[in-house]
Amino acid sequence: MKTLLTRSIAVILVVAFAVSPLWATCGGGGGGGGGGMASGGSAPEVYYVPWKPRTPKDPPPKGLVVYWFPASKEEWQKSSLRASRTLSLYAGQCVAMELADTNNPHAPTLIGESKLPVAVLATPDGTPVSKLENKDGRLKVELLEKLVTTEVKQRETALDTQLKEGKAKAKAGDSAGAIPLLKSVAEQQCMFPKKAKDAAKELKKLGAEVAVVDDRLFSAPVFEPKLNARIERTMRLGLTAELNARYRTAEKFYSDAHRMDPADPAPLRYLGEVYRHHTGEWDKARTMFEAILNMPADPLSRAVALHGLGKMTIHDGEFKAGLALMERSVEAYPLALTYRNLAVYWNSEGDPKKGNEYTQQALALDPKDPYNIVFAAVFMVGFGNKDEALKIARENEALLPASYNLAAVYAQTGQRDKALSLLKRHFFTYERYQAVRAKEMMEARVDAVFDSLRQDSAFLALTSSADGKLQMPMKGMNGSMQNR
Repeated sequence: MKTLLTRSIAVILVVAFAVSPLWATCGGGGGGGGGGMASGGSAPEVYYVPWKPRTPKDPPPKGLVVYWFPASKEEWQKSSLRASRTLSLYAGQCVAMELADTNNPHAPTLIGESKLPVAVLATPDGTPVSKLENKDGRLKVELLEKLVTTEVKQRETALDTQLKEGKAKAKAGDSAGAIPLLKSVAEQQCMFPKKAKDAAKELKKLGAEVAVVDDRLFSAPVFEPKLNARIERTMRLGLTAELNARYRTAEKFYSDAHRMDPADPAPLRYLGEVYRHHTGEWDKARTMFEAILNMPADPLSRAVALHGLGKMTIHDGEFKAGLALMERSVEAYPLALTYRNLAVYWNSEGDPKKGNEYTQQALALDPKDPYNIVFAAVFMVGFGNKDEALKIARENEALLPASYNLAAVYAQTGQRDKALSLLKRHFFTYERYQAVRAKEMMEARVDAVFDSLRQDSAFLALTSSADGKLQMPMKGMNGSMQNR
């Protein structure tokens, strides 16, 4: 249930965006890092499972689908099914994780006589394979992991048998018998790319037509329980270090986890966000994000990679290319961070309707996340809702990563000294690396929310290390992204 405050924000934004001028904020420090899932409200997890409802734009599933039918919003929020390394890895191996309700067209067949909550493993056409019933109103993640693992292993064993038989028939000269067996294996490249590639090679020898099989060699992710637990423990140590601003220690732990399992996209995702958001090593960040996009990866990891690349591309002045990457990000998986940046983009481009839509979507993902609430407050000030915005700012003033946007609220309400103090806190307490400060200072210099400070000598001194990659607006112009 949304809080009264959140509901009031939503109503205000609906009205305000309809008459808004171009007020832009780049949201410096507004929730990046933490593998792209850092939140000011909820307890952090390392391996979020990319559960998402199916939309008309989503391509049809290819391998298997796990349908989760929660019994209530409370059950969804508290369920152990939300975090699992095993399920996250399978989500990158063509096992879709779909959040469903009784309106799903396959619901009657999938749910049957079961009581919610229930999780069902099914084929892409909605045929149930196996089902996990609840116990005392709860679903246990370890049981769902076992259910999916069992089915994947059974399928892998069956493919091994088919591949062996196909090769044997081919060797014996029985092409007619070998080709159907090998084709059935080659068709499984989504879930089992190595086996599919092996089958395709055999088919090529037989002169049979076969669909192109990705010729990249993919290592299989680590599912072995002891090593799985060690990797997850290492990632947690990394996240703890990151949350305590020990970024080089976090980098070490994430790198250790990556070496333990190069096929796991999560360590690359966390490393990419450390480099992009915390240390400003954008060349390294791009390497991490591009590696994710060139490997089998879960939708969440792909979304974070696309967002990171989009954010950096926009800062480098390639606005349309950056926008395209952001749009691909939300298509892959919805992130509040991406929605906020899309709201910034379109509001700055003079399309308040789209800006409103994306802000609403960020709030809808997590109405209680202080990052989302403070972000909304920045826009509220320009629409005459200063008291409400100031109330939000005061209530969230201790939120260090939101210092930039808090400063924006105070700057727009005429509280110069408070705004400068929070900007200083952002640049020199929250940010630890000069490479990041230079980028954030540049964003502040061109950001319309700091228009009242633009000619202020203290503000100019505070942002003197700006990297110069964005054009400074002329006096009287409305904002940072207006010249796109």
